[in-house]
Amino acid sequence: MNSKELSAFITIVGRPNVGKSSILNRILGEKIAIVTNKPQTTRTRIMGVLTEGEYQLVFTDTPGMHKAKTALGKYMVRSVAESVSGADGALLVVDATEEISDTERELLERIKAQNMPCVLAINKIDIVKEKSDLMKVILEYSQLCDFEAIVPVSAKKGEGMDELVDELKKLCEEGGHFFDEDTLTDQPERQLAAEMLREKLLLNLDKEIPHGTAVVIEKMKQRDNGILDIEATIYCEKESHKGIIIGKGGKMLRKVSTKAREDMENFFDCKVNLQTWVKVKEDWRNRDGLLRNFGFDSSDFD
Repeated sequence: MNSKELSAFITIVGRPNVGKSSILNRILGEKIAIVTNKPQTTRTRIMGVLTEGEYQLVFTDTPGMHKAKTALGKYMVRSVAESVSGADGALLVVDATEEISDTERELLERIKAQNMPCVLAINKIDIVKEKSDLMKVILEYSQLCDFEAIVPVSAKKGEGMDELVDELKKLCEEGGHFFDEDTLTDQPERQLAAEMLREKLLLNLDKEIPHGTAVVIEKMKQRDNGILDIEATIYCEKESHKGIIIGKGGKMLRKVSTKAREDMENFFDCKVNLQTWVKVKEDWRNRDGLLRNFGFDSSDFD
């Protein structure tokens, strides 16, 4: 048993599609947050826990900061603000190939207003052609904030991740661990399964349709022989969207379900029998009652 236990709550912030979820998954060594190349993939605050010896880092992966257009969007933006206000430190993730935007400036203002230590992770360095371009990005950000550390990383290739974790450990303080050593996430298994299915919708459907979908796990029960039965309902906003999700002869729904089932079997380490249905709930992203039913915090819709 360690003579002392150190911990820190770290909120991961940044604009959409910079790689926040990818970095969290890399740090944990497990995929608990869905990853796509589409913005606003993460809708809820996902907590991940890394325990290494005396250190415990508790991460909150937030939705990408964006201008909200729906009640769901307002929930996502508010959850970012709440996460920043309740953490011991912040991990700001930025894209090495993008210019500094108003989003980064706004996030840094919130972080500085809280007197919160912040580590900057400059992601996607694997696609930066010239080293001088990366140095320019580092210089520009260093003039905006007195960061605890600036760490260039590639979540895709795993570069710089050990260095990033080492810097985040410096934010830890004594006071004990908040979770058991083998805890990986606070997400219920049903939520994880729903997110795995939603990820496949995002990856396989075009344009606006996947963002108009929600997934609810209606049943999740393991048989005596070890097979996990999961029944899921995919909700979409239009009848025409339902037809696209199902596809000709059910082809698209089978494709999405098969890929999701494979992820579920890998994560839950058992055979999975996944049954999926598609239902229409018009304009659900602006209907408070439905948002509550789909698992979003009701206090954010008052």
